[in-house]
Amino acid sequence: MRTVDSRPAAAVRVVVGAVVIAVIVVVELTVTVSATWLLARSAGRVTDVDDAPSAPVAIVFGSMVRDGQPLSYVRGRLDTAEQLYRSGRVRHLLMSGNGFSPVGDEVAVMSAYLRAKGIPATSISVDPRGFDTADTCRRARDVYGVERALLVTQDFHTRRAVALCRVAGIDATAVRADCECSTWSLARNHIREALLAAPKAMLTSIG
Repeated sequence: MRTVDSRPAAAVRVVVGAVVIAVIVVVELTVTVSATWLLARSAGRVTDVDDAPSAPVAIVFGSMVRDGQPLSYVRGRLDTAEQLYRSGRVRHLLMSGNGFSPVGDEVAVMSAYLRAKGIPATSISVDPRGFDTADTCRRARDVYGVERALLVTQDFHTRRAVALCRVAGIDATAVRADCECSTWSLARNHIREALLAAPKAMLTSIG
């Protein structure tokens, strides 16, 4: 009876195991380094509405809209921006988002929502090319001349927003926006931030 040499299969298992361990180590290191970078760049620059400092403008980050109405994330950001404006902490609001989405023009919906709540159109600007956080920050500085701003977004996004806007040259403080969002949705976004968005932001700042 012929015996099957199991050594090649064992060697393959060893190599695969080593590769898996290496990948896990690299991922953990990347997540840890990017989280540390975000903490360092945003330290002391995340606050609530009641403790927010004054600034010339608040940048409101876009999110999904549907049928001409803002969905929960962006609605929470808009309501927070309204509070900042009415309290006198900011004099102008910059809506930044995707103005070309097939499901709806984010910035047009955002602007209309605030105007319907009595915010003057002269106090609102829109940037329809804020396709992601880095674009929003870069264009706010380069196109709209923003040098100091409050950034309005949910907690999971605040530190990355501050970090990227500071990289773009904006003296930025983030204001936590409320959100009538499901626990699962918030948890999913926190995980996405840690595993994907934060490392991407750090690499963007290097590039």
